[in-house]
Amino acid sequence: MEDQDRPMRHEELFSRAIRAGKRTYFFDVKETRNAERYLTITESKRRFINDQGKFIYEKHKLFLYKEDFEKFMTGLTDSISFIETGITPEENKEASIDDASSVDVSFEDLDKLDEEL
Repeated sequence: MEDQDRPMRHEELFSRAIRAGKRTYFFDVKETRNAERYLTITESKRRFINDQGKFIYEKHKLFLYKEDFEKFMTGLTDSISFIETGITPEENKEASIDDASSVDVSFEDLDKLDEEL
């Protein structure tokens, strides 16, 4: 009975699924116990495993918190703009370089961590 009275740890408030070819993207707005809202973006891709003879779904999840929305949107918008036009967005170029130089992790390091897990 007590479990029914206790609120869910991460309550889902809104959800949207976008199908794109072999991938499906899920955008879920959730809320913590402290009523802080955040976004999870999940990429789900159907893949066939030859040696097992069956399909599996690979899932990759990104958690995006409210304090990071503006920087995330700037990076996403700049990246999409560059893909579409081939022109580097000058307005945010210096800020992006400064932000990137303060990060001490490379993609290669992330691959090594995945292999260890």
